[in-house]
Amino acid sequence: MGFGSYDESEQDNQEYDADLDDDTGVSTEENSHEGSVDFEIGASNDELLDRLKDIKDDENEA
Repeated sequence: MGFGSYDESEQDNQEYDADLDDDTGVSTEENSHEGSVDFEIGASNDELLDRLKDIKDDENEA
């Protein structure tokens, strides 16, 4: 056999364990988390909109 070849007869001898009824899986609720996230932006909407306008103006000049 050369590099990368395989014996096709071996494909018939493969065993697959596809027992889906076993209990070896992970419970999706095992690591559930509850909480909240708060953001402090530190700038007003007008300041953010002015900054966005400046960025867009810089892109148009380039």
